[in-house]
Amino acid sequence: MTVRLLAAGFSTRHIAASARRAGYGMVAVDHFCDLDLAGEVEACIRFETLEELPSLAALASQEYGVDGFLAGSGAETLALPVPLLGTPPATAARFLDKGETQSFFETLGVRAPRRLASGIYPAMAKPVHGSGGWRNAVIESDAGLAAWTSLFPDQPFVLQEVVAGVPASVSCIADGRRAVAVATNRQLLRGGTEMGYGFAGSVTPCDHPLAGEMAAIAEEIAGASGCIGTVGVDFVLPDGGEPVAIELNPRFQGTLETVEAATGENLVRLHLDACGGRLPGARPKPCRYAARRILFADRDLVVGSDLSSLVPIAADIPRPGSEIPAGSAVVSVRAAGPTERDALILLDKHITAVRTYMERW
Repeated sequence: MTVRLLAAGFSTRHIAASARRAGYGMVAVDHFCDLDLAGEVEACIRFETLEELPSLAALASQEYGVDGFLAGSGAETLALPVPLLGTPPATAARFLDKGETQSFFETLGVRAPRRLASGIYPAMAKPVHGSGGWRNAVIESDAGLAAWTSLFPDQPFVLQEVVAGVPASVSCIADGRRAVAVATNRQLLRGGTEMGYGFAGSVTPCDHPLAGEMAAIAEEIAGASGCIGTVGVDFVLPDGGEPVAIELNPRFQGTLETVEAATGENLVRLHLDACGGRLPGARPKPCRYAARRILFADRDLVVGSDLSSLVPIAADIPRPGSEIPAGSAVVSVRAAGPTERDALILLDKHITAVRTYMERW
């Protein structure tokens, strides 16, 4: 009898696809319910706001008789009538708080950005809660801080030193006491003046002189965190010095696809093994370079055609007729190659091909 799992979170297509490849039946509760997600699951229940997620996930878990659930972004602390397969909600809640995460790094003696008091600039401003990095901003003055806080009223925030370098991350598998780094990743950010620090994709593995040291630090962090299953640790890799730990993500990460494509590993299978106390015996060796880039709408648009024919170079396929506001994610584009350069050249070609469709909308 096939075990049926629920993937819950803001975007779950990558989780559901990995779980299907691992042999599980899947149900999803997701904000998008994209066409290719629908093809991976027995049922997809869409929510509009995160406030709707707990009740819809609870109903889905009962209606479809799932055996457990996997948490994506926004679902890390859900309490459902079926077992959570992963990090306990109380532990996850700790690391969803950026102030608590920084205190944890400091306790371990891991280098992290210094906290700054108001009035010291430049400063990186971040909401205490929230993922994806799209609300983070470099602030240069009191007036700039006032303008930024007006965009997110009544939300607590932290101010940190600005650390220049390459954005990167490590995907780990942990059993609550120990952790193994599965892959290092270079993170692709949106860039530009608005939402410039938002996550926009990844390249796996990360070719940087500090990548090995970063992986070792991430294993220490993830092992000490008490997290179980897949854990992501974000870093900045400066030109000199040591890796700077930025955040810890106690859930499946957006880098899942490039990690699996580069290593040949199945992250859901590794995640569930870790839930049973089994970790990989060694760090997997990448066999290729894999890249993924999220394309965002440059204007308000209505999806005018079905992009399903572009799979596998495209993913997160929006439904025709969907209204997508300017600045929102439209589709992901993927590529792989024997070197990072080859993968990125092919990624650019695939992006050009996908954009030719988007420009007609």
